[in-house]
Amino acid sequence: MSGKLVTIFGGSGFIGRYLVRHLAAQGWRVRVAVRDTAQAGFLKPAGNTGQIALVPCSVTDEAAVAKAVAGADAVINLVGILFERGGRTFQRIHVDGATIVAKAAAAAGVKRLLHLSALGADDQSPSSYARSKEAGEMAVRNAFPGATIFRPSVVFGTEDGFFNLFGAIAAWFPALTFFTNAHPHSPTGGGPKFQPVYVGDVVEAMAQALTGEGHAGKIYELAGPRVYDMREIMHIVNRETQRKRMVWGVPFLLAEIGAMVLQFLPKPLLTPDQVKLLRLGNVATGRRPGLAVFGITPTTVEVVVPTYLKRFRPTQQTKKLRLQAR
Repeated sequence: MSGKLVTIFGGSGFIGRYLVRHLAAQGWRVRVAVRDTAQAGFLKPAGNTGQIALVPCSVTDEAAVAKAVAGADAVINLVGILFERGGRTFQRIHVDGATIVAKAAAAAGVKRLLHLSALGADDQSPSSYARSKEAGEMAVRNAFPGATIFRPSVVFGTEDGFFNLFGAIAAWFPALTFFTNAHPHSPTGGGPKFQPVYVGDVVEAMAQALTGEGHAGKIYELAGPRVYDMREIMHIVNRETQRKRMVWGVPFLLAEIGAMVLQFLPKPLLTPDQVKLLRLGNVATGRRPGLAVFGITPTTVEVVVPTYLKRFRPTQQTKKLRLQAR
């Protein structure tokens, strides 16, 4: 073991669990700072005895953050939210929380700080989420000028909230719906475009940034090898779940109306702010370096997504495939 210590805020989330395992395998001692240590208990077996420690901490608690970064060689902030609830606002988490972490890391003499932002971060965006991501980046760089910032596109992997969501919809509903500003059957009517990036590639890039040279103060756009519109994504879901759902394009106006109602759910499927973000799509600008800098060949959707969307296939189809394999 290298003996080096990294503190990861939000290490029990989707990307965090992969990063914890990856860094533990490289010999890092990993301190995972999370609000609920009991729910993060599944991370303990990812390393050797004593290699992974869980500490209770909220990024908005200055004293707890200072304690969490004490003695660390590196700090990684993965904390983010997709919708606001009560005191957990975009400003409070993406800006204030990120500032607290960056200032604490600087005060503790931490050598490397990695900050996870999002592709589309923009202070001119109509989306509050995107504006807060840009504001968070600026706050982090002001507090810790050498911070390395990552802007991933939609991240996919076994536990993702993107392809799995549509897989569940395909399993339970008669249609897969996407939103578009054009005629849904026209070549340009496939809806917003995305460039999904594999979680393993994101984690590898972040791990390299911890130990490699030349990454301090840089902003990286992490995106996959191919751009898809929403219509194509729905067809992939249909194919890999082995369903024959109607792929139905509807105007964005319906998304806006639906979001007005859905936003009040405990965990909303769609909010008005997310509709604004959805309209913009999520594709790399090409103005920032990406995975190539790390020598990473982006993993395709077609290689990984079929391995976990199969859980949404009809039971009888799964049985049929098992019998054919005998």
